[in-house]
Parts: sequence; C-alpha cells; structure tokens
Amino acid sequence: MAYTATVIPVMIASPSDVAEERNVIRELIHEWNDINSARSKVMLTPIRWETHTSPELGIRPQDLINQRLLVDCDLLIGVFWTRIGSPTGSEASGTVEEINRHLDAGKPAMIYFSSKPVAPESLDREQYESLKLFKTECMQKGMIESFNDLADFKDKVRRQLAISISSSPYLSSLISSTQNDPDLSASQSIPENNLSDDAVNLLKLACVNEDGSILVLKHLGGTDIQAGNQSFGGRSAREVARWEGALDELISFGLVIGRGSKGQIYDVTHKGWTLFESLKD
Repeated sequence: MAYTATVIPVMIASPSDVAEERNVIRELIHEWNDINSARSKVMLTPIRWETHTSPELGIRPQDLINQRLLVDCDLLIGVFWTRIGSPTGSEASGTVEEINRHLDAGKPAMIYFSSKPVAPESLDREQYESLKLFKTECMQKGMIESFNDLADFKDKVRRQLAISISSSPYLSSLISSTQNDPDLSASQSIPENNLSDDAVNLLKLACVNEDGSILVLKHLGGTDIQAGNQSFGGRSAREVARWEGALDELISFGLVIGRGSKGQIYDVTHKGWTLFESLKD
C-alpha cells in the first residue's frame, strides 16, 4: 500500500580510504527503511557526492558539493581511517568542511573513526597526523565513536542510527513539522517530481518486461546493474556510483523493494508500476 513519508537526506562524508564503510552506511540506511518506514512514515535517502553530482567548470568542487548536496541534508554520517582527505583551502579537507558546515547549521552528525590495523609503510604520515588533530577536536566536542572492524562498525551504526532518528531534537522537530503540513506531505507523495532522469529511466527499463526486476551483479571487474535488456555500471566506478544512486532513489520512494538479504534483486512495487503507467500517458 502506498503511503506518504517525510524524506530525510543523509550525507555520507568520508575520505577515499573507507569505501567499504561507505557501502555499509548505504546498506544500513536501506535496512532502516525496510524495517521502519511504513510505521514511522519517515524515509531516509543516502546522499553521496559520487552519485549526486555532475562535472561543472567554473566552481570550486567542494562548493558544488556544499551548495548542491550538503545544504539539503538533515543528517550526516562521517567515517575516517588513516586519511583526512585533500585540503580545500579553507579546511583541512572536503570531509572536514562538510562536517563543520553541517554542525554550524545546527544539524546532527554521527562521526566514526576506524581502529582497524594498518601496515605502517602504507601510511601517509602527513594525512595521519592531520587526522589525529581533527579527531582530538571532535573528542573535545564529544561526538565520536570508534570501531574495530566492519562487523563492529555495522552493529554500531545500525543501533545509533535508530537512536539518532528517534532522539535528535532537530530531526524530531523536522519530522513533526513536515508530517503536520498538508502541503509538504502532498509534494512528497508525488515522486515523479523528485526523481532524477536516471531513476526514471531505470524504472521504465525494469517495467519493460513483465518480471519488473532490477539485478545488481557484483564481480571482480566491477558491478553491473541490469534492467530490461540494458546493463549499466560495469568497470567504471563513477558509472557504478551513478546507477547505484538511481537505484537508491527508487528504493527510497518505495518504487522497488529488495528481495532476499544480499541486495542483488529488486522488484518493482505496486507504487512503482502505478507510476510507470502514469509516465506512459
């Protein structure tokens, strides 16, 4: 059954050395939706620069992320291991700039630091020293969590994400105000007004065949996202991120639903088929 939900964009912020953790955050956001969204009428959507930006000249890359993505996000999840990231000119890194701007706006952030073992010869000492300074700053603000491995990270984020959604004054106020505003509720119930072109195309392709399925096939060379008779992603990390972002949108709006526990098969829901029929008109 279709339902109206308050959509909360969640910014995933990190340097380049925690790719696995970034994927875990995305998976846990979808898991939270599967368990809680129908009851709470709240939907989380993962926002990542690699899936939600496009190349553009004449503007500082970090400004593009700040203006197009960060400003609209209501929750931020940041994660670090051995690197802090590239300096932006005004902050130690883009990730640090995102976190500070988010906090300055009075919005909640969940910050994690990995304690996983690392080979000393692989460390960039300058990066690591800068990261330690930033970690000390965060500890003084009392807003960090450490984890030992991927399983520990998954357990902590799963539990603490639920706590943040239910107990953050900022998020509680946001959810209450949007769910009590009929105009906002109406606009959020019309997903075609909010879907990207990629998400619309992916939905249309999935509905071309009667099985209405999207397959995510991971292999040594990359990831293939298949719908209809077409395949996207492949060996290009940027293309994979682009089409994972499109799939994230369809999941967030309840237009497709995952089958099984491995995140490999997604079926179009009744809401998705209904939207597909309206797009044909």
